[in-house]
Amino acid sequence: MVVMTQSRTRLVGVVGALVATTLGLSSCAYAESTDAAPTDIESAPDEENLAGVCPETVGVQLQWQPQSDMGGLFELLGPGYTVDTEQKSITGPLVASGKDTGVDITLKAGGPAIGFQSVTSQMYVDDSVMLGVVHGDQLIAASTDQPVVGVTPLLTRSPAILMWDPQTHPDWDSIADIGESAATVVVSKDQIFPQWLVGKGILQPGQIDTSYDSAPARSVGDPSIAQQGFANSEPYRYEHAVPTWGEPVAFDLVANSGYDIYASNVAVRADRLESHSACLDKLVPIVQRAGAGFADDPHATNEKIVDIVAQDVSYNPYTMEQAEAGTDVLVDLGLLGHEDDGTFGTYDDARTQRNLDELRPILTDGGNRVAPELTGPDLFTNRFTDTTITECPRRPEP
Repeated sequence: MVVMTQSRTRLVGVVGALVATTLGLSSCAYAESTDAAPTDIESAPDEENLAGVCPETVGVQLQWQPQSDMGGLFELLGPGYTVDTEQKSITGPLVASGKDTGVDITLKAGGPAIGFQSVTSQMYVDDSVMLGVVHGDQLIAASTDQPVVGVTPLLTRSPAILMWDPQTHPDWDSIADIGESAATVVVSKDQIFPQWLVGKGILQPGQIDTSYDSAPARSVGDPSIAQQGFANSEPYRYEHAVPTWGEPVAFDLVANSGYDIYASNVAVRADRLESHSACLDKLVPIVQRAGAGFADDPHATNEKIVDIVAQDVSYNPYTMEQAEAGTDVLVDLGLLGHEDDGTFGTYDDARTQRNLDELRPILTDGGNRVAPELTGPDLFTNRFTDTTITECPRRPEP
């Protein structure tokens, strides 16, 4: 069980022996923060210059509105960016370690901004989108009708949770405890993990209610239920931004039950993998370094995300406190960090194969066809990743 940010499986700190690598040099030298955005951006070195190799604007479809779980991508957004409130997008220079790569990046909001369509479907109707952010289970589910390939994960594990009122259920410590009760479990109909939990016998089929709509009213009105959420979002929101609740919630990561997917995979359409390969060779390591840099020192990028959200009144309010708290949860729970081998932004082939093997029958039962010849490495590839990129310990507090 987790109450606020405390976890049964909390990782104490970050592995201090790991260091970030920049272009093959193992170094964790911290740059000085500055509030002043330069009018001219220094050019990136040739190995990080994307002009003529990548599209002039690299379009990225996000899963939701800007927030800190996508921080690695917003780390790529250089000064002088513009917010388009009609298109629900942000465009600016694509930077690598703050240096201009010669191309722009456009980050497009998902969720309500695209009529709640899936990221994979949007990638197949919007030709301006080169990359999409797709959770591992959704990537597998789309493998027949809208196939995409994950090229690097932003998060090593899913922040998906089931949460509950600790005052109503003081005896619950885990999702397994929920399954041993008769409590209703409210989830959205597009989530795959509830089917997996039922298939594993952790939850009972009759417990699942697929009417979740992201609003807190259901939980506030009936604190006896368990409800889906994300560790970096709902617990903070319910305690600090839902006046009708205003108390800590308890939660357990779905990953603690063994649902071990990679979350927020940067993915490319399978039919465009080869045509974009020269770009991906250079771009994917830049994304990896950006993710490692954000995990180390997220403050400036979180300020950027909060500024972007504040410029569009259609977005849910997003404060600096919420962004920083969400990032801390991702790092502290081991969701934003290195792989077991110490690398950052790479895939474990055995793990992706296990994910595919476990989800194939569940998805098939639910009406999704997953080709029997597909393998985990077909869907999640290390072809473009740089295994010399590792994680810095977080910047010491001043």
